[in-house]
Amino acid sequence: MKIGDKTFVSLSYKLTVDGQVVDSTSAERPLEFVYGAGYLLPKFEENIKGLEPGDKFEFTLPASEGYGEIISEAVTDLPKNVFMIDGNIEDGLLSVGNQIPMSTADGQHLIGTVKNVSSDTVTMDFNHPMAGKTLNFSGEIIGVREATEEDLTQGMAAAHGGCDCSDCSDDSCGGHGENSGSCGCGC
Repeated sequence: MKIGDKTFVSLSYKLTVDGQVVDSTSAERPLEFVYGAGYLLPKFEENIKGLEPGDKFEFTLPASEGYGEIISEAVTDLPKNVFMIDGNIEDGLLSVGNQIPMSTADGQHLIGTVKNVSSDTVTMDFNHPMAGKTLNFSGEIIGVREATEEDLTQGMAAAHGGCDCSDCSDDSCGGHGENSGSCGCGC
């Protein structure tokens, strides 16, 4: 069976950025998803369409087809008191490089990366960690089957070993969640 709409795909891959492997899966712990359901980068899906089990792939996505260019307005200084809970800032929270879940005034959820900490402010970067990066993918298609009704209603959460882009800081999904820093699964 070939990859197409409403197929359930298992694949192994390696994501290389700036010469460094930043994310990967194996045949034993593949990335599994419903093709065309919007869980992956559209250009990633476009590049694997029509492939079958055993087919290998290798392609490059420029920033514009991956996580976008860096938006300078997404880097902002916030008052330190924004990070206080009950008058205190959690020890280690404001360390450069930490990713912190935050919400806007209208309830939109964002992940920000601490870039700088001064006495009164914290510089936060709300760009995706892979923004501005060229993404080099290589891998192999492990399996393709028709998606079941459960696959279609539950998406990647129904996939054994797949990434649902929740907090995978414990590596329960193979390191593909937003806390992995790269999230090659397109979240």
